[in-house]
Amino acid sequence: MKKVIVIGSGFAGLSAASFMAKAGWDVTVLEKHAMPGGRARQFSTPEGYVFDMGPSWYWMPDVFERYFECFGKKLSDYYQLTRLDPSYRVYYPDGPLDIPADYEALRRLFEELEPGSAARLDAFMREAAYKYDVGINKLVHKPGQSFTEFIDMDLIKGVFRLDVFTDMKKHIRRFVNHPKLVQLLEFPVLFLGALPGNIPALYSLMNYADIKLGTWYPMGGMYKIVEGMYKLALDLGVTFKFNHEASSINLEKRMARTVSAHHTGHGQTQFEADVVIGGADYHFIEEKLLPEAARSYSPAYWDKRVMAPSCLLYYVGLNKKLPGITHHSLFFDVDFDRHGKEIYDNPVWPTEPLFYVGAPSVTDPSVAPAGHENLFFLIPIAAGLPGDTEELRQQYFDKIVTRYEAHIGTSIRDAIIYKRSYSVSDFVSDYHAFKGNAYGLANTLMQTAILKPSLQSQKVNNLYFTGQLTVPGPGVPPSLISGEVVSKEILKAYK
Repeated sequence: MKKVIVIGSGFAGLSAASFMAKAGWDVTVLEKHAMPGGRARQFSTPEGYVFDMGPSWYWMPDVFERYFECFGKKLSDYYQLTRLDPSYRVYYPDGPLDIPADYEALRRLFEELEPGSAARLDAFMREAAYKYDVGINKLVHKPGQSFTEFIDMDLIKGVFRLDVFTDMKKHIRRFVNHPKLVQLLEFPVLFLGALPGNIPALYSLMNYADIKLGTWYPMGGMYKIVEGMYKLALDLGVTFKFNHEASSINLEKRMARTVSAHHTGHGQTQFEADVVIGGADYHFIEEKLLPEAARSYSPAYWDKRVMAPSCLLYYVGLNKKLPGITHHSLFFDVDFDRHGKEIYDNPVWPTEPLFYVGAPSVTDPSVAPAGHENLFFLIPIAAGLPGDTEELRQQYFDKIVTRYEAHIGTSIRDAIIYKRSYSVSDFVSDYHAFKGNAYGLANTLMQTAILKPSLQSQKVNNLYFTGQLTVPGPGVPPSLISGEVVSKEILKAYK
């Protein structure tokens, strides 16, 4: 039986491990931490709060359903989903706007703000539906190894409908002009890690995911996805080695023969491999686990990559409930463009940041004690910013809490009984994240498909990569797909 070592048990690593095990391989996953999940880990506090550490939005439910179906399972075998309505609330300078889950209600909202825009929203969504179908069912499943992959009649016939060479900023303004509606349609591409002017309009498929497929929540928290994927992997025979941090990939000629891992409290252990899959940070694996001659990309190459943002996070427990809040809230009450430029064009700590607040306790009583609130604050910031200090984190917390309290009309400072912050330096220390990024590479046109770091090493024949720094890109659904794509490439090579 052929052996594969998977480094890292984030979504992509779990996915790759399960697909390889399904194909009959002996799979061992090396995980630095004491639990699976990577950036999607979860932690509990003595006060009774349960915090998801990373992803908090559940979009593209079809991708998750398809994942479990690949193994003859149903999503409901592992967790239960609730659709959120409103999908989320947006706070503008003049007050909040709830974004309804019902499409007809959303059309009415558009029409109220900009007469005639409901019909244009219909046209926008027809285009977005086509892009979603082609993008999710075809493009994201391409391994990005050769341009010949894209010689596909449907893709060729639809290349102009896919709007690959138009940017989202121009595309959205063909349909709406009201500033609130523009921001509403631009917001989903911020998940892709670049300004709307630098993201191909192909990614209006994200608007289809948002508006038509909806915003969901797995009861018990986003970690329920990890638990489900982990249980499935165990049932398929995958072996997990927790508290094992990969320290080197050991080569003979152009082949990885073993992976050394430091086992907490027990020293080094070596694991034999016919194939190695890097599900940890791509840059870290190349720079720290391989000798220089075996690295596919130079430091200059990495420095030129356009990174998706990092973020400044706060996990907050309150000893009271907040009246009238929603599960997801976006605070667009300051200059949208200025914050974007301070992330991408001139990277600095933001002057007046946009921010997001998740309140899963609105939907899920299991994540906080009765009568308490579980809050997750997120400020997107540029990757690689220096000066990540506790003092700076506190300054930003004070700044956004002041605005939050003003908008919801209730004080929270007097009710905080738990607070933990997390930012650039934590992403580096916990995940070896390149430049402390949170989301991977930005999905710009010049970093799409074959222009991303390759899923197969150019120097080590049996070393492959999966996750947010390779194809198809950042986000939870693409990570699930990434594990499937890399496993298919390996199985083709090792028939």
